[in-house]
Amino acid sequence: MNLAEKLFELRKAKNLTQDDVAEKLNVTRQTVSKWETGQSTPDFDKIVPLCELYEISPNELLMGEKQEPEKETVDSENNEEFNWNEAKKHLFLRGKDDEENYENMTQNQIKIKSAKVVSSSILIFFIAIAFAGIGITVLRWNPVVVGCTFLILIGWGVTRIVKHYMSIPKIEKTKEEEKQDKIVKQINDIIGGIGVAIYFIVSFITMAWHITWVIFIITGLVGEIVKLICMLKEDDNDEK
Repeated sequence: MNLAEKLFELRKAKNLTQDDVAEKLNVTRQTVSKWETGQSTPDFDKIVPLCELYEISPNELLMGEKQEPEKETVDSENNEEFNWNEAKKHLFLRGKDDEENYENMTQNQIKIKSAKVVSSSILIFFIAIAFAGIGITVLRWNPVVVGCTFLILIGWGVTRIVKHYMSIPKIEKTKEEEKQDKIVKQINDIIGGIGVAIYFIVSFITMAWHITWVIFIITGLVGEIVKLICMLKEDDNDEK
């Protein structure tokens, strides 16, 4: 019996659903499903919680070596008989390429990842705006070169955000999270409306239509900042 089959049998023996296991281990249901179908295997930090949940030893889970009850230890760090080097052969090792595997991330890890992606993308947007302003007005660089570079930077930032949010697996949200999303959406709608109004007002007053479109970029930045603030606030509430 391989590890995937063993995890499936252990869960059934405990009369647990995949959602139950996911909730107890703070992972997504899709992650548990992939463990049980052999598409991926648990990370090291999930081995002990799995053993505690199914009331077995790491040796029994990973290598099929069943221990007598009196020899089992709860704390794997104090279990000198358990060979982690041998266990590595049975485990999925997280490497650099697997850092983008959102299926194996916990919800808190996804939130932290979201905060990093959004905040760094916002920084890219600000750099693009500063580059365009300084390059054209101060350094007198070629407007075409400045414009192309500006668009490349903006495209890079937008692509990072879109790729991130499209990679996140669908997770059922709590009523509190749904309420939070509605509030953020309403705030962004208001910001978007104000941005459009400011765009037309400034454009008609200055007649600088070729420049005032930057207002839309700034409006988008403000919206992303609002999302980031709400996300960080939500993380603080979860910790409390």
